Amino acid sequence: MKQASRFNLFSMDSTATLVPSRVSAPSGFQQRPQAPASPIDALQLLARRIRYSVVPRRSYSVVSTAKRSLDVVVSAIALVLLSPIFLVVALAVKLTDGGQILFWQERVGLYGETFLFPKFRSMISNAEAMKRDLLAQNQHGESVTFKMQDDPRVTRVGRLLRRYSLDELPQLWCVLKGDMSLVGPRPAVPEEVERYAAHHRNRLHTLPGLTCIWQVSGRSELCFEQQVKLDAEYIETRNFWVDLSLLAKTVPAVFSGRGAY
Repeated sequence: MKQASRFNLFSMDSTATLVPSRVSAPSGFQQRPQAPASPIDALQLLARRIRYSVVPRRSYSVVSTAKRSLDVVVSAIALVLLSPIFLVVALAVKLTDGGQILFWQERVGLYGETFLFPKFRSMISNAEAMKRDLLAQNQHGESVTFKMQDDPRVTRVGRLLRRYSLDELPQLWCVLKGDMSLVGPRPAVPEEVERYAAHHRNRLHTLPGLTCIWQVSGRSELCFEQQVKLDAEYIETRNFWVDLSLLAKTVPAVFSGRGAY
């Protein structure tokens, strides 16, 4: 099985490339972020720990337990109840061109650990190979992210899936496994994380999610810096009730199709 990679989150150079390092945790132990490489990095890490220690440890434990319980219960029920939709979508994708039903991609999660991220395939089979030729048409300009409203790689069925976020449904499995949460910053691909400035890396201090503030506030219509700002707002204010509120707002946002492309 592919070993998880990790990105250095403590570099003070905002232009530095994040280089994944291969780290294996002993059986039964959870991996932690890499140790600071310099005294300045150590001070930065200490400041972060002091900041988070303002809230009693027990409070964090209660919030984390409630959040994880919500993730497990909702994702498990959704996977069962939505199974007929899974079958219909899988059949539609397969009949489009006979290609693979699921598209698996490496994404960066909590503390820079990577995980496999599934989506119902909404593009032609060689979409990744064509991306370089389309970079000049990126609607986010010279941004970290690539977004194109009329992307020629998207299939007819794929446009429908993307409009109503049906292509994202397999990620419920990632939530059940614990790689993702129902609510949190959307996980980025390693190529995007390598281009992160220092303040962008704060997004990696919490589990990525299916939905977040900018997902219910315009999605791809927002530029990357706006997305980062809203992700930082979520990280600062997150709690069980905020998650429930964002989940409730996600339903009408999905049906509206605003910014979904």
